[in-house]
Amino acid sequence: MTTLSQTIRPSTARPREWKAIVVLILLIPVLWSPPFLFRFFLYQPFNIPSGSMAPTLMVGDYVFAAKYAYGYGRYSFPFAPSWISGRVLAAEPERGDIVVFRTPKDNSVDYVKRVIGLPGDRIQMRQGQLFLNDRAVTRVALKETLAGTACGGDLKVRSWRETLPSGVSYETYDCVDNSFLDNTGVFTVPPGHFFVLGDNRDNSSDSRMMSAMGFIPMDNLVGKVTRIFWSLDEDGEPHMERLGKVW
Repeated sequence: MTTLSQTIRPSTARPREWKAIVVLILLIPVLWSPPFLFRFFLYQPFNIPSGSMAPTLMVGDYVFAAKYAYGYGRYSFPFAPSWISGRVLAAEPERGDIVVFRTPKDNSVDYVKRVIGLPGDRIQMRQGQLFLNDRAVTRVALKETLAGTACGGDLKVRSWRETLPSGVSYETYDCVDNSFLDNTGVFTVPPGHFFVLGDNRDNSSDSRMMSAMGFIPMDNLVGKVTRIFWSLDEDGEPHMERLGKVW
């Protein structure tokens, strides 16, 4: 079991650390209440505000993220002090997992994307096709579909069934031919990090954009998206056929 890399000793704790300890002691009755345990230790609900993961996740979807899937760290809890590093019960994600995380560029916002690369992997896009470790990831063209606001309009767009070497398979949108994100250099994932992409490849700010997001530290993981528990369509009506989808 991995422990936090920094610990508190009474003789050396700084004032702000003592404040954090006092707050945690005062919150003990709340911390052990069933709703708190469920939300902050097991499953945290999130809503999807953008189309970057379409068609897998759509605007109006509400999902559960399993917080225990990758262990617990600084971003697992709402009151965690900024000096905490490392994770308890740490585990790496697998390629194809849909994850919630924080970025080094903006650690105040939760993001959701799909894990494509793990430490040591080489990732590249060539004419819209994903290459993993110098091999083209298998993809099969699907029928053109109406992507709606996910692609900025009601025009039909191309979609693909992409299958990673691990067997994880999912649908991606190709809204624009040869967009500036369809051709990239080779990204080599550094130790302790992972690489993410959105399934809506032409409308996703992800690890391809080094200045905006780049590689994500493992310690920035929040949880693994496991299922859609509620969904509303563009008119605010329940989208029943999307409920219960599991990954």
